Order: sequence, then C-alpha cells, then structure tokens
Amino acid sequence: MQLETRIYQKENNLKIGKLLKDSAKDFFDSHFLAKQLATRDIKAQYRQSYLGIIWAFISPISSAFVWIFLSATGTIKLNDTGVPYPIYVFSGTLIWSIITEAINLPSSNTNAARGILTKINFPKEALVLSGIYKLLFNSSIKIGLLITLIFAFGVGFHWSLLLFPFAILAAILFGTTIGLFFTPISLIYTDIAKIISMGLSLLMYITPVVYAIPEDGLMKMVMELNPFTSLILTARDLALGSTPEYLNYFCGVFAVSALLFFIGLLFYRISIPIIVERLSA
Repeated sequence: MQLETRIYQKENNLKIGKLLKDSAKDFFDSHFLAKQLATRDIKAQYRQSYLGIIWAFISPISSAFVWIFLSATGTIKLNDTGVPYPIYVFSGTLIWSIITEAINLPSSNTNAARGILTKINFPKEALVLSGIYKLLFNSSIKIGLLITLIFAFGVGFHWSLLLFPFAILAAILFGTTIGLFFTPISLIYTDIAKIISMGLSLLMYITPVVYAIPEDGLMKMVMELNPFTSLILTARDLALGSTPEYLNYFCGVFAVSALLFFIGLLFYRISIPIIVERLSA
C-alpha cells in the first residue's frame, strides 16, 4: 500500500481584505454592547459629579469667555468676523472641543477598559463605538446651547442649520480616525498623550477657532492648508447661515477620513490585544 505524502506549509493568514471586512462588521454589529457601555459611563460620569451635566458646557464657555473678555477690553485686536463675536468664538471653541475629544476618545476608552480586555473576549471595536456614543451625547447638549445663543444674539434660523449636525459628525469621524492611529502607541508610551495634548493646544492658534483667517501673509497660507480649518469653518458657516467657503476641502477631508477610519480600526483591532497582553504580563 502506497503511503500518501503530505507537505505542510505555513500559510499567510494576514488577508487585509478579510480583516477589514471583519473589523467593519464587528464595529457595526457591536452597537448594543457599545450602547450599554456608553450608558453606564455617562450615568457614572454625572452621578459622581456635583455639577453634573453642567460640565459639558464649562470647557467651551470658559475658553470663549477668555477671548470675549480680551476682545472687549481691547487687549487684542481681531479681524471682523461678520457675526457677533461671542457667537463666533463660542461656536469655534465648541467645534474644537468636539474634535479634540474625538481624538482622545479611543485612547481614554481603551485605557478605562484595560481591566476587562484581559478577562473577557469581545469585539474591541465596541470600545471605539461606545466612545462615539458618549461624544454624541455630550455634543448634543453643547449644540443645544449654541442654537439657543444663535437666536439670543439675533442671528436667527437658516436652513443650513439643519446640515450643521452632519458637519459635526464629519468632525467626529476626523478626530476619531486620528485617535485610532495614536491609541496603540499612547498605551505603550504615556508621553504620547501629553505630546498630543500640547500639540492640540498649539494647533488651535493656527486654526480659525477664536479669530478669522488673516487677509494675507504666512499665517493665511498655513491656516488654509490646515485640514482642521475646513472642519471648523464649514460647521460654523452652516450653523450661522453663511456660505461655506471651504466646502470642497471639507468634502475631501471627510472622504479621506472615512477611508482611513476603517484602516485605523483595523490597526486598532490587531494591535490592542497584543499591547494589552504585553502590559498585563
């Protein structure tokens, strides 16, 4: 009887297409778990705070107040914004705070869940989605305050205001995408989180958050090339009824963010279990 000869070879199981498909599937299928995690965190966040939900307003209001005070006292001279300055600066700081929170949410959510990551097997994408749910909840409160101020300062209703939430979703997508690529590194080296925080503080001053783009000069060129600019200005223009000047750039940033989001999600899916296992060893 002739024996059958079999040759065993190591197969390459790293099929990018399949991994991307599985990652995207787990992201959308884990909405129930993500919702439960987000609800738990939101309740815990405000239950343990004396001021409760008021903290959602404090960051953008305090930042806006500083610049309103500096402008009103003549300490700084700013270009004409075309709308009441308090509305201009509050809308800018609000949108900026949403983007920065989106950048930090994958890292903060993963760090908070480090204990269960080593004990329970579940789609890691649920952590990212739960962070987005929490950010949407906090953002809806801030947007409600912005709309109130829009009417209080006489800007009034414009049909473009209905598109404002979509611009916020694009900003959240953009920020979360950046956060996905930084999260694995920041889990290993805590310095990364501090560098990101410092970098965002500096980046705010070359983004039209609290003042308009200069009419000429180097700063005008830098601001116009800055991808954060298109997100801030387009969202603000839609909220205040102005014609979006950087709409094409905004659409380009959104398209690239949507593509990179799933690549970042794949990077997160592959790296997080390895990093968590290494840190818990």
